[in-house]
Amino acid sequence: MKNLISPPLRKITIMLCLAFLIPSIAMAQGMPVYDNTNFISLAKQLVESAKQTTNLLKTVEFLKQQKERIEKVSNVIQQLDAVSNLIQNNQQLYQLVQQDLQEILSSPYIKPEEVDQVSESFDEILQRSTQNVNYIDKILTSDYLKMSDGERAAILKAYEETSSEMLAEVNNKTRRYRSIISFRKMQDKINNRETDF
Repeated sequence: MKNLISPPLRKITIMLCLAFLIPSIAMAQGMPVYDNTNFISLAKQLVESAKQTTNLLKTVEFLKQQKERIEKVSNVIQQLDAVSNLIQNNQQLYQLVQQDLQEILSSPYIKPEEVDQVSESFDEILQRSTQNVNYIDKILTSDYLKMSDGERAAILKAYEETSSEMLAEVNNKTRRYRSIISFRKMQDKINNRETDF
């Protein structure tokens, strides 16, 4: 059977069919529509958002720096406070030892063989105190062991507590020796009183 449509006519028919079908397919899927006003508004919002993010990051960095500065100042204040307390404790310690030791040793109720023992007990505390002061001097005058301000403040605080303990120890020793002197004094009075018989 012979083909009724000639090849050129067949081509034209196919092309016409395609021309009618393509717009209807395109319309069925929907064509994207751009509104320039909304697009510009969106672009402006993105730019503003970027600016706000940048400002927020700058603010976070600024706050971080301020926090570090406050921590440094706080650590320095803690160090100064600890050093001030250490100085006061050591001055008090030396004054107590000087006054109390002199008072105790000059008492007639301390036996001669006890003088060395009493002196050594106070001297041992003073030596520990001097060693602590020397160590603290190293911490403060050099970058000792590459410590941070926080670590240095913690060590100074610990030494402040140690100096307070030594002060309490001197007070306890003084109290104990005074009690011994008081007891011996009372014993001496009892033994040497005159009887009225």
